[in-house]
Amino acid sequence: MKNTLVLLLAVLITNLTHAQFIKEKSINAQIGFGISSPYESEDEIGDTGFFLQGEYVMRLAAWVELKPYVGMITTSSDGEDLNDNPTDEKAETKAFLMGGKFRVRAPIRWVAPYIELGIGASIGTYETLTSTIDIEKNGIIYHIPFAFGLELGRNNNIDLGFTYYFQPSVEQYVGAFAIGISIPLKNR
Repeated sequence: MKNTLVLLLAVLITNLTHAQFIKEKSINAQIGFGISSPYESEDEIGDTGFFLQGEYVMRLAAWVELKPYVGMITTSSDGEDLNDNPTDEKAETKAFLMGGKFRVRAPIRWVAPYIELGIGASIGTYETLTSTIDIEKNGIIYHIPFAFGLELGRNNNIDLGFTYYFQPSVEQYVGAFAIGISIPLKNR
């Protein structure tokens, strides 16, 4: 099932890059403060780390974009909850991310709000440990990306937002507060 999902996603992305209905193309690079958290936690934990992502942006209209992406996130526990109390609970991830998503945006110059949704795969190591969850896993899992934020600037080329990847098979989500920049590509 996982191999079929990755193959289907690769074929879809390849076919879309040659489509004639694409108005503009760009590359979006994002960097940010990463976080991972379990779905259920008694101690309210959030393990921190680093997030990096690159997207190939294909604008179909002023308000919708298709975005294949690759990235990585790494988080680790410091043994404390969000209130700086000691805890044994943790949700750690060290993973490579890839997939596809679409963005719906308000086509407003200078400040354009957006929301994103998609599907993808994570390849790496995951550990979720709480009073009710004990999962250690290596390999490929699926995730559901969700993001919201603002495109800033005269050409909306600065991206400021929150991005999350829900990982049901390890009962945690990872995310980031990220800033990005879009670099337009010339049409042939």
